[in-house]
Order: sequence, then structure tokens, then C-alpha cells
Amino acid sequence: MVNFTDADEDLPPASPEEQYQDLLRAVRRRRGFGLLFVRCSPLEAEKLVRQVKQDLPQKTIEVLRFEKPIDNLYGIVQDLPDREHINVLFIQGLEYSFYKYEEAKRQQGWDHKAIYSYSWKGVPHILNDLNQQRERFRDNFKICFVFLLRSFSLNYFIHRAPDFFDWRSGLFDFPSKSEECQQEDFQNQSLNPEERSKQIIAIKERLEAEYQTPEEQADLLVELGMLLLAATEYEDAIANFDQALEIKPDDHQAWYSRGISLWKLGRKKVAIDCYDQALKIKPDYHEAWNNQGVALLDLGRLEAAIACYDQAVKIKPDFHQAWYNKACCYALQGNLDLALDNLKQAITLNPEDSREMAKTDSDFDTIRSDQRFQQLIDINSGILGVGSRK
Repeated sequence: MVNFTDADEDLPPASPEEQYQDLLRAVRRRRGFGLLFVRCSPLEAEKLVRQVKQDLPQKTIEVLRFEKPIDNLYGIVQDLPDREHINVLFIQGLEYSFYKYEEAKRQQGWDHKAIYSYSWKGVPHILNDLNQQRERFRDNFKICFVFLLRSFSLNYFIHRAPDFFDWRSGLFDFPSKSEECQQEDFQNQSLNPEERSKQIIAIKERLEAEYQTPEEQADLLVELGMLLLAATEYEDAIANFDQALEIKPDDHQAWYSRGISLWKLGRKKVAIDCYDQALKIKPDYHEAWNNQGVALLDLGRLEAAIACYDQAVKIKPDFHQAWYNKACCYALQGNLDLALDNLKQAITLNPEDSREMAKTDSDFDTIRSDQRFQQLIDINSGILGVGSRK
């Protein structure tokens, strides 16, 4: 558990599991009103809610997920059905209220430093309401409230809702994991250019604000780099990853994403060095093993690539991309049986994508005429028994 009064203080080196057990104990022991704050990504928040519900079946646990701005949390809680039976209430999505506040101030002509400085020049409506309503929360709700917040949302509470935040019973920290970064990267790719540009501008403005801690600055630089990577602005992405690594040299996501950017620019050998760095920091990073294999395959180093894919599927056996890529290597080596075995595994895990890619992938040209290969990529043939070594 983290207990401090300012986000600029260093967090203790507690592991995520230790943090989770502390959080679980705090929720389990709480009787009646309580305030707990958790710094985490949205994906980690979903995992925490599921896990706490599973581990505390004796508690009545509900979740309020907001997808648009709100001004009055008290009224929303007051109107919940069966409110008196709720023991624990998770709160997600308050960042939308802060986005609305920031956009309103931007339209009023405030500069970015005034918007993001966390001064008392302005307070979002939701936080002003919480400051004023804290006694009513305590007196009228016998509920343990667990606020699931991103870093910048937590800073809003610390600096602009200190009366409410001071009543907390605990603060817990769950740093983002590679899987969440991958999901955020996927979401970045799905943004349209206008949405992506807005996010890039917002992050750049945050980076220029004076309140950022070094760790927060590094995280923002990585996030900005990933947005630029999704926008195919590879050189600019690399520049942001480099800045992040100057601050936080052990950021495996920055090394990994830098490697992808370099690979996109055709700088395969340097990309491999970046993946190496990511894997030194996080040896179980299956995406990095896979992408290192891709770069090695591009350089014709097939055995080394296969070894990387082996590591990837050892860590994540259902990682269909690595099975597919391994099949490509064996096909290029002329090893028909192993190529078919691995392609079969990829198709079993992801039939549509794996078959569609294999139909036109030049890596399979040497085995394309084989009847067993044709059966594998034929959607009507089934795959039982095909590609098995005798």
C-alpha cells in the first residue's frame, strides 16, 4: 500500500502482487464508509475488479463505469438500486470529467500551464462537489469507495480535491504491464487521424506543464511515441522513445516500441538491439521475442529466428503469430513437415487470419504446390491430421 500526500514522492518498490494483497486486505477489513485510491490503467482496473470480486465473494461489490462527464457523484450513488446492500463500490471513468474541464478551459483561452498546473485557479465541477459533499458521503453511505484512476486523474484529486483525498484509507499503485501497452498501441492504431492528432496535442501540452514527475514524463513520452508510431511518423516516434529512455532506461516498452519504429524504417540490426534490451529487462515479453524473430527472419537468420519464436510460444502457447512465423522459417528451409505442423497450430488458434495470410505469403512458395498445404489453407477441408509428421 502507498501512503503519501503528493504524487511527486517516489513510490515504494512493492511488487504488483504485494500491492494487490494490500488492497485486498484493506477492502476485506473495511466496514462501512471508506475511501481507497488506486492508480492503474483502464485495462488493469478491469482486471482488479474481476479479481477482487472473485477473491471476496462474501462482499457485495458493484462498479460505476462512466463513459461521459459527470458533475455530481453523490447524487448518482444516492440513486443506485439496492444501495444499502452494497459493501464495495468501484468508480471508473472519472477522467472524462477532467477531459471536459480541460477542453472548456482551453476554449476560454487558458494556456496549457494554467489548465494543467493543478492550481486553485480552477477546479473541475466533480471535484468541487466531492470536496463539499465529503461529510454526506461519510454519514449517508456505508460503502467502501475504490477510485480507479490514471496518474493524471490521481493528481487532480491530490491537488484539487485535498479535503476529500485526505480522508483516504490507502493508496495503491499498479504500473502498466506490456499487455496493456500493447492494447493501448492497438487502440492508437484504430484511431482516425483527427482523434490521433487531438491526443498528440494533448500529450504535448501535458509534457510542457511544470508539474510532471520524471516517471510521469517518461510515460507520456512513450505514449506520445506510440501515437506517432501508429501515425507512421517513425523518426519522431524514435525521438520520443529516446527521450523517455534518457529518463527511464529500464522501460521495456520504450525499447520495444523503438525497435518496431526502427524495423519499419528498414534498420533491422538496430531494431534487434532494441528488442534485446527490452528482453533483458523483461525476459517473458513474448511480443518482443516474436518481433526479434521477425527482424532475424528478414536478415535470413532462420535458426536464430526459430529460437525466438520458440521462446514466444513457450511463454504464451496460444500466440498464433509466432506459430505462423515459425512455419514461414521452416518453409524457407524446405522443411515441409515442420512448416505444416506449425502452420496447422497457427490455423487452429486463429483460422481466418492464418489461412488468409498463408494464401499469398511468398515464404510458402516452395511448399505451395503440396497437397497437404493446400488442404490446410482450404477453409472447407478441415485440418485434422494434416501436417503431422510420421
